Amino acid sequence: MTHLDTELKELRSDILEMWTLVINQLVKSREALAEFDKELTCEIVANEKQVDAYELKIERDCENILALFNPLANDLRLVLAVMRISNDLERIGDYAKSIAKMINDTDKPFTNEILSKIKIFEMFEVATGMLTHALESFENENNKIVRKIFKNDELLDKANKNANEIVAKLIRKNPTSIINCLNLYSTIRKLERVGDQTKNIGEEIIFYLEAKVLRHKSKKEKVEVLKSFEPE
Repeated sequence: MTHLDTELKELRSDILEMWTLVINQLVKSREALAEFDKELTCEIVANEKQVDAYELKIERDCENILALFNPLANDLRLVLAVMRISNDLERIGDYAKSIAKMINDTDKPFTNEILSKIKIFEMFEVATGMLTHALESFENENNKIVRKIFKNDELLDKANKNANEIVAKLIRKNPTSIINCLNLYSTIRKLERVGDQTKNIGEEIIFYLEAKVLRHKSKKEKVEVLKSFEPE
């Protein structure tokens, strides 16, 4: 194994560890919301420092690899993809932290009726599933799994689009729960952004595995690329 191979192996290990940590942050933020657990929210906020540390280390290591080894072809794509993915993961970690801080700043628990009507837990499941599929796709170098990411992102977009009317109705019905309803609406927006960041990660995985750049392409062009991953 060459020195470059060793550095790339460590880089992959670091991004997978960061990925797992961010997924856990999302899972814990869902649990904190369901249980109105403010101790858990403090743990989520504290863990965000570790997420930030991973991003800084990965960015520094990527720059060193590019400067010292001048990687080519697939190795170069791996380094560039990991650098961008770490940035997307850090942003998702920020969303999980923001959700935790919102829960911590909320005075009274969220009612089951409001949580059920807004379907917030379903959105958490979709967002966490997307990020997990992305991890599996990258770790196993399987581009077909990426299709699930783009398909599920449409579910988050639809839920976010419907949220305005649902929240408005809940506020009219529960005028004493305005703050809680607005906080949950903010959480919906953050989960929709988690989907967007995960979709970006999916595009980076395709870039790494297929040398195809999806950024700045139209939705129709992206669909055509994804269709090429379907089994015959």
